[in-house]
Amino acid sequence: MSTQQIHINGDMNVACQHGDDTVLLASLRAGIGFPYECNAGACGSCKYELLEGEVQSLCDNAPGLTARDIRKNIHLACQTKPLSNIVVKTRLSDEYVPQISTQRFKVTFSNSFDVTHDIKEFVFVADQPAQFQPGQYALLSFPSLGIKRAYSMSNLPNGKGEWKFQIRKVLNGKSTDFLFNRIAPGDVIEIDAPYGMAYVRDNARNIVCVAGGSGLAPMVSIARGASEQGLLKNKTLHFFYGGRSYRDVGVESQISSLPEFGQNIFFHPVVSDMSEENLKNWSGEFGFVHESVEKKLGNGIKEYEFYFAGPPPMTKSLQEALMLKHQVPFEQIHFDRFF
Repeated sequence: MSTQQIHINGDMNVACQHGDDTVLLASLRAGIGFPYECNAGACGSCKYELLEGEVQSLCDNAPGLTARDIRKNIHLACQTKPLSNIVVKTRLSDEYVPQISTQRFKVTFSNSFDVTHDIKEFVFVADQPAQFQPGQYALLSFPSLGIKRAYSMSNLPNGKGEWKFQIRKVLNGKSTDFLFNRIAPGDVIEIDAPYGMAYVRDNARNIVCVAGGSGLAPMVSIARGASEQGLLKNKTLHFFYGGRSYRDVGVESQISSLPEFGQNIFFHPVVSDMSEENLKNWSGEFGFVHESVEKKLGNGIKEYEFYFAGPPPMTKSLQEALMLKHQVPFEQIHFDRFF
């Protein structure tokens, strides 16, 4: 297969080395600061204008594109592959230049463990060190299914080559059905990593992690990373976790072993569904997690560094509360939109 060239903004050339690499993945591998978030065609962050050449679209009616975009020959870099040499125009940013080069490599499934009633931690091992920043994610390829899925790491970078993902079972989900019901120790899949901009930063502000559902994984990684990097010696970390049921929020054990827990790390679970079963079995806080954040942090909310991950309604409500209601500066808010 011939190598296709991607010409960006008239002065940058990228060789698409892998036949199934998208415009986005090829650009990031070349160290280009191509904006992105979800890598799944939904957020629209990676839009570009196709000036010359031909591309293959991987997703019909991608949510990240409007009808106006399509009329103007706008495409999503994460959902198109070059079929010829192409010329594109987009807005690049140094912020998106990968600090750790992305790689594709094989990993072997080792084991899995229950985290909650519908979340498991899956452990894979590579024959090279696991290099990423706490809070980032990987693209997992399932050859037998013909699909890729983005999942965040829950562990820390390590020399043993361990990649751990806390994944919530999705009803009728192809990848989660495979992981929860069919994968066996010794099975091999491919990982492409690391990706994501919501990784832990080192600055003077206290830290807030907010998670819901499988957004737990990157927040656990950030909390563990902040502890390991010594960021919590003189700072606090508030960890908020929201779920519908009391069965969803029993995740304190994921961070309670950290040495700062109870001193500089504080766990705040909240349940949203006030059903009879939850009222009977849950003596903690009820409500939505973004409301809990506002209530707990009070007037000092603008002084924190925020990281969050979870279902779109949760992340949207929290983003609106922080940015619109409380005017928290955008540079203090870190999240990758997943759908």
